[in-house]
Amino acid sequence: MTAPDHPAYGVLRPVTATAGVVLCRNPGIMELEGTNTWIVRAPGSHSAVVVDPGPDDAEHLERVAALGPVAAVIVTHRHDDHTGGIEKFRALTGADVYAVLPEYRRGGGGALEDGTVLDAAGVRLRVLATPGHTADSVSLIIEPDGDRPGAVLTGDTILGRGTTVIDPEDGSLRDYLESLERLISVGAGAACLPAHGPDLPDTAAVAREYRAHRQQRLSQVRDALAVLGELATARQVVEQVYRDVDESLWPAAEWSVAAQLDYLRG
Repeated sequence: MTAPDHPAYGVLRPVTATAGVVLCRNPGIMELEGTNTWIVRAPGSHSAVVVDPGPDDAEHLERVAALGPVAAVIVTHRHDDHTGGIEKFRALTGADVYAVLPEYRRGGGGALEDGTVLDAAGVRLRVLATPGHTADSVSLIIEPDGDRPGAVLTGDTILGRGTTVIDPEDGSLRDYLESLERLISVGAGAACLPAHGPDLPDTAAVAREYRAHRQQRLSQVRDALAVLGELATARQVVEQVYRDVDESLWPAAEWSVAAQLDYLRG
């Protein structure tokens, strides 16, 4: 885990020609080093699009707001480590907030539907619906500029390290696997810019790795059910399949196993 005084906190780090990241100081088991707030703009643009302003952290929000006029704010999904700072950030910037769910929209910010295109700060962002982690999860494709490949902001659908949890409230492994297929189809050669963890060089390549990992886990769950019986609980399966994983991660693993059981039993 990154230490509380890690120099990456609060500092804008350029990643591609059109995207840079500011890391929020909210490390945790689910958040890794913290939430990545992405700053997207064309070279020379005076304004920026901010993706996932982060939690209700005044210092982080003020540092992001100070990077320049904000043309628009986009949230990739409903979790508080992405949306908790919306009210304060809008008060600081006056920017419209775009989201799938209406309760997170502000001002003139509209709905993020699959295929929605937002032109702002000299860049074109295209919405790709990628439900699974949550029902409202989206990714954002930064369209290519000439011969340069674009990039994909993947929210929590793909992380920079580890794997993604399927939220038990409204997540779906079936939807998630379909979303990975969508990212494979659009992400070849495009940088992967996740909401947690380091950026990765090829979205399609990491989506294929995620798919293989999920298929491996499904196979392990099937084997566990053969031993434990078809009515085994998620906890029983975790104890069988995740014996080599730190027990502090078992609650999150239990969420994923519950999603896998729903998938297999469905």
